Amino acid sequence: ATRRAYDFMHQTIAEDNLDVKIVCALPGLTTGYGPSHQAAEDLALMRAMPNMTVIDPCDALEIEQMVPAIAAHAGPVYARLLRGNVPVVLDEYGYQFELGKAKLLRDGAEVLVISSGIMTMRALEVAKALEDDGIGVGVLHVPTIKPLDTETILREARRSGRLVVVAENHTVIGGLGEAVAGTLMRAGVSVPFRQVGLPDAFLDAGALPTLHDRYGISTNVMASTIRGWLD
Repeated sequence: ATRRAYDFMHQTIAEDNLDVKIVCALPGLTTGYGPSHQAAEDLALMRAMPNMTVIDPCDALEIEQMVPAIAAHAGPVYARLLRGNVPVVLDEYGYQFELGKAKLLRDGAEVLVISSGIMTMRALEVAKALEDDGIGVGVLHVPTIKPLDTETILREARRSGRLVVVAENHTVIGGLGEAVAGTLMRAGVSVPFRQVGLPDAFLDAGALPTLHDRYGISTNVMASTIRGWLD
């Protein structure tokens, strides 16, 4: 929906600030069918569009909560939608979706992972894995990519002594990582900063577990990468 339809959304929906909701499947690397089926740059495209609200939900619970919230919102919304049997992970954190709000799901002294979409699921798994190594990992879930909850991001990033890692199921160009980096730079917040995301490349086709390992967004590879950054 962000490729052939982009000009129509730009000219006939966003420019007139119409109350239209665009909800699309196959975000990032969630299919192994190659670049034609992998929307790896959609957030960058939609973030750049004036008047457009952009949402990347994590799980089935958040999708359920997101629907009435975006229906009640006046103006255009672009939302990613996971398809198939979507797991529920946020229920154990007492989570409630709020449009434009980031939520700290767990705290940690050594690392802060700022994430959206399926990468929040991965971040929570990584946090549990690294906890066994005595590494405290906080997870800040940012479902609304635009408008960004800069207040919460800056508050958490300003806490000293933590590596800040942005994890996203999207190219490292123009998505959540660059949005957070820009927020930190404009506010004069200097922290160790890294990105976990898809490369600026057309991705391979293949089995998803293999591709997630290859591109560094699987739980095991992400945990190993963060360990390496801390050494």
